[in-house]
Amino acid sequence: MIRVKVSQLLVSKAGFVVVLKGIEDTRVLHIFIGAAEAQAIAIRLNDVEVPRPLTHDLLKSVIDALGAKLLRVEITDLREGTFYARLILSRDGAEMEIDSRPSDAMALALRCSVPVFVAEKVMDEAGRSDDEDETSPPQAVESGLTAEESRTAKATALIGRLKKDLDKAIEEERYEDAARIRDEIKRLENIH
Repeated sequence: MIRVKVSQLLVSKAGFVVVLKGIEDTRVLHIFIGAAEAQAIAIRLNDVEVPRPLTHDLLKSVIDALGAKLLRVEITDLREGTFYARLILSRDGAEMEIDSRPSDAMALALRCSVPVFVAEKVMDEAGRSDDEDETSPPQAVESGLTAEESRTAKATALIGRLKKDLDKAIEEERYEDAARIRDEIKRLENIH
């Protein structure tokens, strides 16, 4: 596992992106996240005080009240364009793993001041060199596409992945996720 830090939160045409930067590794990992999770991460990164606990603050309080401790967050896999993560908790000397979306895991990690790790295979597949020029993505250079054509191609690929995620969410009766994915698809289609 590669230890990373939440380096930046960016806004792109395709949505919010959290940038994870390797601490001893020179690569960075970009993960698209939803608006609510981006807000939760931004609040913590900017040390904004909120009058009432937000969802991730509540989760931290519940973990503390149950006598557990979040030890670390691990981004473990990348399948069909979707990142997977888990929370590693400890209670009464026993470790527990809980499945999580990376965005929620990172928001919680920031609140609990615990390390975030990325699996080597995930960084190998989706990571990029820290000094890569953002204005000239490697795909554009290799394929002869302009930067705009490359962004359009990436958006089209993202929409395709999101449509698969939408079908899966509906099949698994995760209707809130399905609505969020549907809205993101509509937004992306309106941009391109």
